[in-house]
Amino acid sequence: MSGDSPALFMARILQRVDLGRMAYAPALKLQEWLVGERQAGRRPDILVLVEHDPVYTLGRNAREENLLAGDDFLARKGIKVFRTGRGGDITYHGPGQLVGYPIIDLRDHGLTVVSYVARLESLISCVLAEYGLASQTDRRNRGVWIGNEKIAAIGVRIARYVTMHGFALNVTTDLENYAGIVPCGIRDKGVTSLNKFSGNITMAAAGQAVAKHFIDLFRYDSTVEIAPAALLKEAGV
Repeated sequence: MSGDSPALFMARILQRVDLGRMAYAPALKLQEWLVGERQAGRRPDILVLVEHDPVYTLGRNAREENLLAGDDFLARKGIKVFRTGRGGDITYHGPGQLVGYPIIDLRDHGLTVVSYVARLESLISCVLAEYGLASQTDRRNRGVWIGNEKIAAIGVRIARYVTMHGFALNVTTDLENYAGIVPCGIRDKGVTSLNKFSGNITMAAAGQAVAKHFIDLFRYDSTVEIAPAALLKEAGV
């Protein structure tokens, strides 16, 4: 009989949930609950995908002057403003944007914060490559770029080795809503979306591509789809 620890043979499992369209605040509450569950070892890693109602979120390093929109603009566009604990400056979330919140334990993957962010950038680059798009990254301005325009923003927070927040990929996003901010505090660059280069892309197809490459890059052995309603009920959201 082998004397190896059973832990050596444990499968790496990823839970996946697609919340569909949801406001930012309840999705954040769900994230916080999932982080606590992961820290306590009650759940495996989970990838949460969501499409938010229009919102500007300000990270820990956000500067007030990067919120350009006044009350009239916010009311006309139906955009809310929300302060959050992620890293980075200010960004926009809204319909047509695929947001991913991986809740994973970095120790299980041998990742540091820096290498984790780089892995998320690689994830987005792999998705874009499926559509024939070459992308770039910038160590000073994290995220994924096509030329001088950002197509995906990344902002994370780590608590006791467990991640929250994540990435936002513009798929069919209304880019006019970025006019109310200086995206990520970067004044000399623009933003773009996937459908500007490849038409007829659906959110469902983009979500499937993200999930596939996430599973590959983080080397999961199996995945389990979680019903959104059941998860939200369990979390009290």
